[in-house]
Amino acid sequence: MDNDEPLEPEIKDEPETEPAARNSDETFYCEAEASVAIEKEKPGGESSETDLEIEDTEKLFTTGQRELYLEACKLVGVVPVSYFIRNMEESYVNLNHHGLGPSGTKAIAIALVNISNNDLGLKGASTISEFLQRNTSSLLNLQLSGNNFKDESAELFCQAFSANYRIKTLDLSHNEFSDKGGEHLGQMLALNIGLQSLDLSWNQFHTQGAVALCNGLRANVTLQKLDLSMNGFGNEGATALGEVLRLNNSLVHIDVSSNDISNEGVLKISKGLEFNESLKVLKLFLNPVSMDGATLLILSIKRNPKSKMEEIDISNVLVSEQFVKILDGVCAIHPQLDVTYKAVQGFSAKKELLLRTNPMKLIQSYADQHQITVIDFFKSLNPNGRMMMSVGDFWKAMIQQDKVPMNPYQVRELIKKLAEKTGMVNFRCWCLGGTLRIMKPGGIKNCGLCYGSIKTAKFSPDAFNASLA
Repeated sequence: MDNDEPLEPEIKDEPETEPAARNSDETFYCEAEASVAIEKEKPGGESSETDLEIEDTEKLFTTGQRELYLEACKLVGVVPVSYFIRNMEESYVNLNHHGLGPSGTKAIAIALVNISNNDLGLKGASTISEFLQRNTSSLLNLQLSGNNFKDESAELFCQAFSANYRIKTLDLSHNEFSDKGGEHLGQMLALNIGLQSLDLSWNQFHTQGAVALCNGLRANVTLQKLDLSMNGFGNEGATALGEVLRLNNSLVHIDVSSNDISNEGVLKISKGLEFNESLKVLKLFLNPVSMDGATLLILSIKRNPKSKMEEIDISNVLVSEQFVKILDGVCAIHPQLDVTYKAVQGFSAKKELLLRTNPMKLIQSYADQHQITVIDFFKSLNPNGRMMMSVGDFWKAMIQQDKVPMNPYQVRELIKKLAEKTGMVNFRCWCLGGTLRIMKPGGIKNCGLCYGSIKTAKFSPDAFNASLA
């Protein structure tokens, strides 16, 4: 907005007294994150028009929302509501009986920056882009899903996010970006040093756009989560993605579900995974991948001793018992890995159920039969008898022990329940009267692994402390 351009005149507000009755169908509530900025007190006799004429510099350059709201009002052709301007930094704003209408509501939605599904189109993209290029906002999250943005809008966003580094999360899903838009957004990714999460799912990127996006990713050093699902990357796009994975060490989560990637493309992705040291989640659901492609993926993790991969989603792929054996071997090296597949060929429903029987219930049953506590069983796995051990050591101990027969899938489930972010497995659960619980001084707390009801504690704080020794 040109600062020299006079603001449109405003109609005075209605009295701001609280109505006697509140009808949910007539009330519009806006919620926004409270800002640390403190609004200056206004003289008691100040009119609503004065609010729009006096520039509150402190507020304007603290959040930028006032300016964005005024721009949005011009865009949709409505008069700004001065009551909203004065209170827009509050966490709660009651806009009952302000006569907003659909256009007035859209202007406020733009100011609050959750503007998904508003059909903003090119004009809306232009307004938002101009605002972001000033880089005076403290906004961190921008949701622009489903706004009929096309490639021209992508060019505007490229200009905006090549200069604005404050936005950390950007949602551009469910729009109409095609290959040309992918080129613009790829340029943005190469220059931006702020974005951490980007959602481009449900657009129309194909080979050319996919390659352009990946070229941008090769230079990007901050993006951690990328959703490209429901596009049309194909195998050529997967090849470009494989090169990104070989070089990039910031991406942690990638979703390329439903992108027409076959075994040929999976081979290229797998080549990149052999060198990648950052990726933890890879979603390939609803791609035409067979068991051969799935095997390539897990073997690439096996060949990479520095892989941090924790989750691979190929949940539409039917695998064989041989695949499961290969996966078990990979998990012996990378016990944190969890692969989601459809089912095992030749396994009956009963055998599948047995394969996935809750491991904690198996341990509890063993403890009950031998009249010991679950914690005694866990302690027996650790040579030093302590309550914690590394994930890798725990994996080996569980596979090697013969007290409670357990397949690798069940061991992985057990690790997910007991492992901490530090990479250690914590055993501070044990059996009291047939239930699992965490003992703390002065009482017992359900640990999330318990089965059955919690019963009265019989152990004192001294017993708790002694058990941890």
